[in-house]
Amino acid sequence: QVQLVESGGGLVQPGGSLRLSCAASGSPFSIHTMGWYRQAPGKERELVAGITGSGTTTYADSVKGRFNISRDNAKNTVYLQMNSLKPEDTAVYYCKQSRYGVDFWGKGTLVTVSS
Repeated sequence: QVQLVESGGGLVQPGGSLRLSCAASGSPFSIHTMGWYRQAPGKERELVAGITGSGTTTYADSVKGRFNISRDNAKNTVYLQMNSLKPEDTAVYYCKQSRYGVDFWGKGTLVTVSS
């Protein structure tokens, strides 16, 4: 059974930065696509950023140039560096692993951007 545990969320002022981490259990890790999603109150869950096993990345238009996804396969961990945060980035952020056609989700970490 795959377990994903997110961390790093919190309260930050507009313009600030946070780094989210997602630690995954199970092997192998390096070959599977990982993604960060978010869900704001009253809205549907949306893709923020994804990274394939080969390192190809994709970003939502709303975060391009501000967020960076990366992975450390030795630590079974994927990161989301978030810079220049805006109030509209406020949401619960979820980590997802796509493993042989099956999606596994973490429980999420709350990011609140507010002054």
